[in-house]
Amino acid sequence: LVVGKAIRQRRLEDEVVSLRGALKDRSRLGSIIGGSAPMQEVFSLIERVSFADVPVLITGESGTGKELVAKQIHLESRRSSAPFIDVNCAAIPEELIESELFGHVKGAFTGAVHNKPGLFEAADGGTLFLDEVGELPVALQVKLLRAIQDKQIRRVGGTGDRTVDARIVSATNRCLEDDTASGRFREDLYYRLNVIQISLPPLRDRMEDLPLLVHHFLEKHSAELGKPVKEISDDA
Repeated sequence: LVVGKAIRQRRLEDEVVSLRGALKDRSRLGSIIGGSAPMQEVFSLIERVSFADVPVLITGESGTGKELVAKQIHLESRRSSAPFIDVNCAAIPEELIESELFGHVKGAFTGAVHNKPGLFEAADGGTLFLDEVGELPVALQVKLLRAIQDKQIRRVGGTGDRTVDARIVSATNRCLEDDTASGRFREDLYYRLNVIQISLPPLRDRMEDLPLLVHHFLEKHSAELGKPVKEISDDA
């Protein structure tokens, strides 16, 4: 009887340790940090959508970690061994973005001295992350819609179509619903991208995560700079 009680006690202690470890690990998912309720919901969504292989739209203010979420979706998916290609749609000049996404053939325009595959082809079998997708010009949105629907792209200046299998994950800090209402963003493309939406909360709505983030960056930069700082003052 005494031995039986001791065994049960040990099992309970082991279970408590295991549960504590699980809770500790749950404060981060890959490179994403957050133990708050809003972030736990984000973690759960990432895990559920990763294997669905459907387009995901990540929304949130600048700096909320949209690219980190996109990368984690890729890493959790069956495409994790294939490329993760990211493109900031707002950072590419309008006259170049079609070529960047779909590629071009030699002689298609001045400076096109050789055939060049686009980012869709580079992401074949993997994930293409379209950051700031709301900044795409309307004329290009039609071609993007076709590429997502039919998995077919055509290089600028080319005559033949190419089949490309890339999962689309997009992100925006804009309200695309308002943009569709104003005609700035195509409604059919919005619904094609927004099969599943993950909304990221700003830090002001999850302040309980601040100590976790402070500790993370303290450890990271202490290691990088060779400065063994163990704590940070309350004032700081």
